[in-house]
Amino acid sequence: MHANRRTNVKVLAAVIGGSAVVAAGTVTMAITQEPASSTNLSSSGMTVGATSTQETPPTEPETTLAAPAVKATPFGGAGS
Repeated sequence: MHANRRTNVKVLAAVIGGSAVVAAGTVTMAITQEPASSTNLSSSGMTVGATSTQETPPTEPETTLAAPAVKATPFGGAGS
């Protein structure tokens, strides 16, 4: 008798789970569905603005050695 109830509960759970998956798929399709009439946007041409200028690079680096302007003490005061 108890085995029959377990089978019925399993079947009921499977039906509920399957219908939840179908409902989630239906909602997803309804949200992501494209409109029936798509509009095509056309333009007369591509416009490109001036975004950069060309210049020759410097012959030597601007700085020879990079050094910090302020030097902090190490953690714990070691090395000072």
